[in-house]
Amino acid sequence: MLRYRLDVLQELKKAGYSTYRIREDKILAEGTMQKIRTGSTAISVESLGILCNILRCQPGDILEWLPEEQGASAQAP
Repeated sequence: MLRYRLDVLQELKKAGYSTYRIREDKILAEGTMQKIRTGSTAISVESLGILCNILRCQPGDILEWLPEEQGASAQAP
């Protein structure tokens, strides 16, 4: 399971990027912003790259992988 390691919206705000600016300058799609707001990590690699560029960080600074609990997902062959 992937999850955000940090509050992306808060970090964007610290970097000078309000949600208004992101929308007006068409930096990220509104759908992507909604996913970030709700905690969904189903964003494109391109969007992740844009976030890394703005926040001057690596993808692993934004997202982290946690193993699924046993039995929570299908067994791999």
